[in-house]
Amino acid sequence: MPLTADTIAAQHVQERLKALYQLVHDIEKKRQQSEHGINNIQKMQNSQDEKSSQHYQMKLKGLYKNAIAHAEQEEEVLRKALQKITEIRNIKNERRIQTRHTINKDTIRRGPWMKMLLSSAQTLPLFVSKIGEKPPPLCGAVPADPNYVAKVGDMVAALVKVADGDGDCILAEVVSYNHTTNKYEVDDILEEQNQKERHTLSKRRVIPLPLMRANPETDSSALFPLGTVVMALYPQTTCFYKAIVNKQPATHMDEYVLLFEDPSYAEGYSDPLCVAQRYVIALKLKTKQA
Repeated sequence: MPLTADTIAAQHVQERLKALYQLVHDIEKKRQQSEHGINNIQKMQNSQDEKSSQHYQMKLKGLYKNAIAHAEQEEEVLRKALQKITEIRNIKNERRIQTRHTINKDTIRRGPWMKMLLSSAQTLPLFVSKIGEKPPPLCGAVPADPNYVAKVGDMVAALVKVADGDGDCILAEVVSYNHTTNKYEVDDILEEQNQKERHTLSKRRVIPLPLMRANPETDSSALFPLGTVVMALYPQTTCFYKAIVNKQPATHMDEYVLLFEDPSYAEGYSDPLCVAQRYVIALKLKTKQA
């Protein structure tokens, strides 16, 4: 009996989970080695030895070299583990795309769907640069290359026309891209609530969302500066509106704190609201205000 696509995908996920399980154990071993090396350095520096002697300097230098080597080994294993997590995420996303037209979307209500969007943002792969390495396109605030085309199943910000002739910027999913006409077909993300609406849009009306989170501790340059006017997904909605960056993420788990333009407030801006990196993009599309 031939294996189904679901079974094959499950096997691929299990293989990577097993590898990840072993990597987690390896990470702990490397962490202990790194900790031991740092402790040896501290003991050496706290010793009563003559710190200006050549023997002391050579021994301390050797301890530092060992500590650096252990730290590099720990980093390597951590990066391997992150890669396995990304592979698992990609496999599951591919299956979701392949089966999206067969599931009963009536069963997914607004609350669970909003939780899914939040989870998607929180589990977006984290980019941690090496020394001298620059964040790649679609990492945090870094825009896509001009010739980049979003893949089928990717979420994007799409400017769609509405009755009054203005535009709404909505969260959408890429269905296809025509290289001849340079146009996307995208589905309003609300299709998950059985409100499917497909749009055909030119490339300039579609902005790919970040594919990786920027790490504020190593790549703050890949974050929008304070005071920047951006487009962001208003909490508990699937629409993007203009906002000002009030506070940057301080750690890889933090979100932006934004002030949305809102004429219903006396100051013209909403109270501070938190929005994940994945749903904050550069201001390029002309839309209505919140």
